[in-house]
Amino acid sequence: MAVTSAKELFTHELEDIYYAENELLDVLDQLAEQTEHEEIAQAFREHREETEGHIDRLEEVFEMLGQEPEEEECEGIQGLIEEHQELVEMDPDPDVLDVANLTAAQKTEHYEIAAYGNLALLADRLGMDEAGDVLHENLEEEEAALEKLKDLTSEYDYEPIVAA
Repeated sequence: MAVTSAKELFTHELEDIYYAENELLDVLDQLAEQTEHEEIAQAFREHREETEGHIDRLEEVFEMLGQEPEEEECEGIQGLIEEHQELVEMDPDPDVLDVANLTAAQKTEHYEIAAYGNLALLADRLGMDEAGDVLHENLEEEEAALEKLKDLTSEYDYEPIVAA
């Protein structure tokens, strides 16, 4: 499909992030299961719940557009997932895997922040104020999730990794 207008671009990007959020539900489950450090695993479980809310909000935006929710494969998220899976297949030490999981999650949050920031701006520019407000909610939650991950990373005890 050719994208010839800002509204078509908005719809394309909306479908892209809708796909990404749905993919991340399973990934967040996997991250929580493979993480040894309970506080980090809990952060992944909590963010999974937030992600369900993000999906619900995206479905609201589709409804505002008078469209059924559709997914457009998000190659960016797919790449991040595949990159992390390759690392997991290298069978790292559990402490190293915890740090790798935090790193992968932060990369993903940066991607989502960029996607939601651009979508919200586009909605605002298109005069879709209600959609923009909904997308800003997702953006704010993604930014908060990134800050939490950064805090967990800075608080993490790297001693077992450094000593190895």
